[in-house]
Amino acid sequence: MLCGFMETSSPRMTAGTREPPVNSSPAVAANAEGEEIEVLESTDVLPVAPEDQWKSMFDKMSNKRSNSFRRAILQGSRQLKGCSLRDEVGLGLSQRLVRHVAYETLPREVDRKWYFDSYTYCPPPLLILAITIAEVAVFMYYGFQLDRFVLQVSSPSFLKSPLPYHPQLRAQAWRYLSYSFMHTGIEHLSLNMAMLLLVGVPLEMVHGALRIGLVYVCGVLAGSLAVSVTDMTAPVVGSSGGVYALVSAHLANVVMNWSGMKCQFKLFRMAMALVCMSVEFGRAVWLRFYPPAFPPCPNPSFVAHLGGVVVGLTLGVVVLQNYEQRLQEQSLFWIFFSVYTLFVLCAVFWNVFAYSLLDVRLPPPP
Repeated sequence: MLCGFMETSSPRMTAGTREPPVNSSPAVAANAEGEEIEVLESTDVLPVAPEDQWKSMFDKMSNKRSNSFRRAILQGSRQLKGCSLRDEVGLGLSQRLVRHVAYETLPREVDRKWYFDSYTYCPPPLLILAITIAEVAVFMYYGFQLDRFVLQVSSPSFLKSPLPYHPQLRAQAWRYLSYSFMHTGIEHLSLNMAMLLLVGVPLEMVHGALRIGLVYVCGVLAGSLAVSVTDMTAPVVGSSGGVYALVSAHLANVVMNWSGMKCQFKLFRMAMALVCMSVEFGRAVWLRFYPPAFPPCPNPSFVAHLGGVVVGLTLGVVVLQNYEQRLQEQSLFWIFFSVYTLFVLCAVFWNVFAYSLLDVRLPPPP
């Protein structure tokens, strides 16, 4: 009779369902059906040890797993192998390059494996290469036109180009971006180009041209606007604002995820990047306060470097933090982007009204 009572009172188990543990909490029991659906959607699920089942359930309930981890589970067993991506052998040159880029930019092994499996070189990382080629072409053009390649800024015709930012010509809006294609000399171009290629190309391969282009353009624009607000009489040339935004965002991402970054010689590489940034910034500071070749027009300002760093440490870090998560899903991104937009609007009003209200004595137009 007791057996009959238990048989009628216990729910029947149907195919494709499973009964929650007897001692499970109500929250876990309520989550069992949703967990079963997610597991059934996977084509290949690795066996889970009994002691890890409760931790797995808790992680799903508290949503601690990242989007990339869930996608890796659904994709199959390859992403969940015990061996690291670095231990794989028999890879071609392009595959080794992708693996190297993964270890240079991504802090988690599951993200590195997911990126390694999904990257197809389509589209190729052409944005940073196109920017670099354009900067070299502009430099060579003015090098031959001005008949000098070292300290081009000392030429009387250097600022007559339609590209540099000049305080007297601040109403020409394109100059707030086009100044990045001109450089003071070959040493200025070389340092910026080296940092842009070594950092920008791997970041574009991982995060895409849209994200990297956004950080770069925001850094360039913030650099010229920062100069127009804080160093009101100085012109601006060089791509340091955009370059420093990318490099500082990458370095901050490495520091924040130091234990997870498995790139070789990461401390040495960080030190070299900081040395290059310091040398280029020191050169810009020296040039700004060096007696100008054509007074009363001062030499180009160095404040654009600082504007790029601020953009990299705020907006850039958020953009690079989760490479698989879309920007519109990140609340912190919208916070920093709103602050950045407010800064741009304030700088625009400053350029329209502050110069006349403060009676700033500007150098003559080039």
